[in-house]
Parts: sequence; C-alpha cells; structure tokens
Amino acid sequence: MSMNDIEDGTTGAHPRFADALRELGLAELLGRIRRFPDATRTAAEAAAAIGCELSEICKSLIFAADGVPVLVLMDGASRVDVELVRRELGVEKVTRAKVEVVRDTTGYAIGGVPPFGHRTRTRVLADRSLLAHDVVWAAAGNPHAVFPMEPKELVAHAGATLVDVREQGS
Repeated sequence: MSMNDIEDGTTGAHPRFADALRELGLAELLGRIRRFPDATRTAAEAAAAIGCELSEICKSLIFAADGVPVLVLMDGASRVDVELVRRELGVEKVTRAKVEVVRDTTGYAIGGVPPFGHRTRTRVLADRSLLAHDVVWAAAGNPHAVFPMEPKELVAHAGATLVDVREQGS
C-alpha cells in the first residue's frame, strides 16, 4: 500500500475524505487539517497531539445493531452505553463491529474513521455530549490526521440523530 492509498499528499487527509469535504462544499477545511508524524489511533493520543481536552475529540465508532452497521459519534472522554444504543434503535442486540465490517462500511481503518464521507450510508447517532464544545476534532480518514469542526455542523454533515447514549459515570 503506497502513501497515496492512505493520504492526500497536500492535506494529510485520506483521499476519499478529502473528496467528501469538496463534495460537501467544505474544501476550506482541507487547510485546517492537522497532520501528525505519529499515529493518533486513540482519543487520548489525539488530544495530546492537538493539545486539547479529551472530551473535545469526536470518536467515530461503528457498532452492529442486529448485524446492521451503525455509526456512533461520541466525545473522547466518554464510553458508549450499548444498552442505550440498543434501546434508541429498537433492536435486539448491539455489539462492536468487527475490523473488516468497519473498513467495508466506512472505507477507513479503525483509528482513522471520520464522522462522514464514508463508502456507504449508515444510520448515525451523535451523543449530545459533543455539543458542550465550541469545536471538536475528528479523524480525517487516517490515524495521522484530524480536523476541527463546530459540533452542530459536524452532526448535520454526518446526518446524525442527537441522542443520549453515553455510559453514566464516564
């Protein structure tokens, strides 16, 4: 796999994500992407690299709801309560999606999944905790790049439903 498969040479974003930003009329965000030499696969690594609060990271997590992929956007300091997701979706069972399901559904590897610009359309839930910030940072399609966005705008572009699915005490 060449670097071109992983990132757009000018921005550090994954080429699919760079194309998605252009298609959404968000090309100006390409200039705001921050690229890091070391991977920031976890929210804690990303927050440390950016110099922001852990809760200002937007995690994009894929779950399987009765076998159907669903994207949950959650602040970096919190955990998803799968029982709350199950109830929200009205399904029997919610589990973390397998690595290959994440890649097949989104087109991106775990650690670099952005909140939108995916290969397929999936149902998206965004936890209200994200709205506590003026700006949140999310992966730009690979573990080496992040971008800033106002949370309400991010939720809108992701086509997300605002929900309360945060694990209490997290």
